[in-house]
Amino acid sequence: MTEPDLSSGGAFLTATGFVPAEMTGTRVTGAVELGPDHHTPWGVVHGGVYATVIESAASIGASVAVQDRGQFAVGVNNQTDFLRPMTSGRLDVLAEPVQQGRTLQLWLVTLTRADDGKVVARGQVRLQNVPLPG
Repeated sequence: MTEPDLSSGGAFLTATGFVPAEMTGTRVTGAVELGPDHHTPWGVVHGGVYATVIESAASIGASVAVQDRGQFAVGVNNQTDFLRPMTSGRLDVLAEPVQQGRTLQLWLVTLTRADDGKVVARGQVRLQNVPLPG
């Protein structure tokens, strides 16, 4: 079986604009460009975009951490805090593990405005390590 392309998550993830840069089992970085396509009817970025980017970054890192064991990681809980609204611009993404065990992992992900360094959202994702299909 070929290794999955962890930087490509299909149309749903592509629509968020999240572009991973560094992808290791202990750190994931990247960026997301936000604009009107991500807005609620009130003109601010939808919280679901933040939750999706957070879950995606954590899932990539957690999966890289266990791929040599024939596993990947699936989110079982995502707790995302929305700290300040945003309408457009670039967010920097940083995901790092808090705990990595045999069956479960916990990752912390921070989304920071590139222009001033302020945190826009942060989330914790609990993931379960499961066997790769096939």
